[in-house]
Amino acid sequence: MLELSILGFLYEKPLHGYELKERIQGLSGHVRPVSDGALYPAITRLVKNGLVDSRTEPGASAAPRRTLSLTPEGRQELLARLRAPKDAEITDGQRFFTLLAFLGHLPDPADQAAVLRRRQEFLTAPASFFYEGGTPVRAEEESDLFRRGMLRIARATGTEEKAWLTEALAELDARAERVSRAAPPGTSATRP
Repeated sequence: MLELSILGFLYEKPLHGYELKERIQGLSGHVRPVSDGALYPAITRLVKNGLVDSRTEPGASAAPRRTLSLTPEGRQELLARLRAPKDAEITDGQRFFTLLAFLGHLPDPADQAAVLRRRQEFLTAPASFFYEGGTPVRAEEESDLFRRGMLRIARATGTEEKAWLTEALAELDARAERVSRAAPPGTSATRP
């Protein structure tokens, strides 16, 4: 998810390494802090693979600073990752939130909706943190106060997320319909 965050933030504008780290920390730092030992090797890999450009600029009052920007190949890579996220990016809540932070960069509302439908499908499958005889344990069945709390909080969050997904999909479907009506026959109006 670190590479997706780097590509996603650089899609918006060029950033210095420190600014990029602050943005990533804001997105996921409370759950998964980002160390320099993870960030800078990831940036180096992306530069080596031609997805990110790094140039040195004079610092305002200090040492020179590296400015990072997305290459055209980096833009295409980001869009490809957003169109076809890995299963773990759909099923893991924090990874999905990272994906969601950048999903608006996809130009086609139908592509955006396809990702949200995968999440919606995942959320409709019965699940729990705890199982008894292969069956998910419901909050009402759990005797432990704290486990019951986990289950109730997860259910409330899941209910709200499902409601939002339904609303978002209706809006995206309407946008996709408008786009398809506006496109000349035989063309794709939004895919680069």
